[in-house]
Amino acid sequence: MEPQSPFRTDSAPVLSGRGLVKRYGDQHALAGIDIDIAPGDAVAIVGPSGSGKTSLLHVLAGIIKADAGEIYLAGQRIDQLGEKKRSELRRSEFGFVFQSGMLVSELTAEENVALPRLLGGTSRKEAISGAREWLTRLGLRGKEGRRPGELSGGEAQRVAIARALTHRPKVIFADEPTGALDTRTGRATMDALLVAAADSGAAVIVVTHDREIAESMPRTVAIRDGLIATRVPA
Repeated sequence: MEPQSPFRTDSAPVLSGRGLVKRYGDQHALAGIDIDIAPGDAVAIVGPSGSGKTSLLHVLAGIIKADAGEIYLAGQRIDQLGEKKRSELRRSEFGFVFQSGMLVSELTAEENVALPRLLGGTSRKEAISGAREWLTRLGLRGKEGRRPGELSGGEAQRVAIARALTHRPKVIFADEPTGALDTRTGRATMDALLVAAADSGAAVIVVTHDREIAESMPRTVAIRDGLIATRVPA
């Protein structure tokens, strides 16, 4: 029988972690975590520096492999996949928004957004068309041809959000997505991410140090010493 988790949701999870352990030398970044993410869920992961919250995000996303435990996406186990398959999974089923945006400086906004679909084999015409639709939805109409250096910090993060959503992922992982922005821009950017994700049906997992952003999320999971310390429901 599958172990029961205090984080089990009412609907079948889109993403689950069971007994996740990650060590760096003698230190446990994750010390045995169970977590469920429901379709359309929006979860903030909080905790002090070094608590394991970023390690949890990276393990769930398949960026790094856990030393022990299991991960399921839509009921299918994914932690045992090889690096090539995990890379394909990240490109097709997951979206990512990082603190710095990580946009390709030589590409225009629409090309940055289209990139995941282009790498997945979508035609350039279709990928660019989809990119323009997302940029319009995120308030960037008319800036499709600008490069990252020609955008404000908030605009660049909205491009990153559009890139994360353009291929209709099941889960979006956001690691300190407002960390490089001022408070007002950060809140507007976070609101844009949550609204856009809700419209597409994607779940969102956000690692943040920002208390206000965490409190605005429907669900908060606190990590301390590699373990879940508490859960604050909506």
